[in-house]
Amino acid sequence: MALVPFGDSSTPDEASVDADASPGKMSFLDHLDELRKRLVVTAVALLIGFLLCFAFINPIFDFIMRPLQEILPDGGRLVYTEPTEAFFLYIKVAALAGLVLATPAVLSQVWFFVAPGLYAHEKRFAIPFVVLSTGFFVGGALFSHYLLFPVAWRFFAGFASDYMEFMPRIQPAFSLYVKLVLACGVVFQMPTVVLFLARVGAVTPGFLSRNIKYAILLIFIFAAILTPTGDPVTLTLMATPMILLYLVSIAIAWLFGRKSDGPS
Repeated sequence: MALVPFGDSSTPDEASVDADASPGKMSFLDHLDELRKRLVVTAVALLIGFLLCFAFINPIFDFIMRPLQEILPDGGRLVYTEPTEAFFLYIKVAALAGLVLATPAVLSQVWFFVAPGLYAHEKRFAIPFVVLSTGFFVGGALFSHYLLFPVAWRFFAGFASDYMEFMPRIQPAFSLYVKLVLACGVVFQMPTVVLFLARVGAVTPGFLSRNIKYAILLIFIFAAILTPTGDPVTLTLMATPMILLYLVSIAIAWLFGRKSDGPS
């Protein structure tokens, strides 16, 4: 009986694949070194973004708070009641704006770290996915800034009376702004998630259409969880674009989903 060498147990095709892949393999320490380099570049980009935004903190803060300032009564101003409140708020605003400014550099470092381990078809799918995800997040942030945030503040300002004056503090106002922006950014990812699920065959247009009534119920529950204020006006404004995005997701699944031979 002939003895077969231990190293030759793989098929010729597998051996050729391993031979082609072996020059690009990295050890565990090489991965750690590559990760360290990417983290250093990311940290430097975030620091530069923070410093640049802090240098222009006044126009950035004016842009963020402009929807609130427009609904304040004549002579109304934002107030702060603690000595360090405004200073640390500016730090938070600069950090958030710096993160947004440094996002292309951060995403590029993530891509440079992940790309060597992806196949060609995975790279072709990853780039449009990142672009669509970023675009929908920006769209959600703009929706919150120009529509949801002003309407929510106008609703709260309507409770002012002769014995109650609307004088919002800057810290809670900014916290609400960030929560609404992040919530809308996450909500607007629905078409991107459906695109991914449709491409892998996890959902179909027929499935999404048949379960639209359950989806609307879940949308209102999800909107109630994401809405930091809990008032019906903000809840409705949060749920309405989610329903529209669900309809858009059905169209996306129909256009770009995996085609099946049988009925969906």
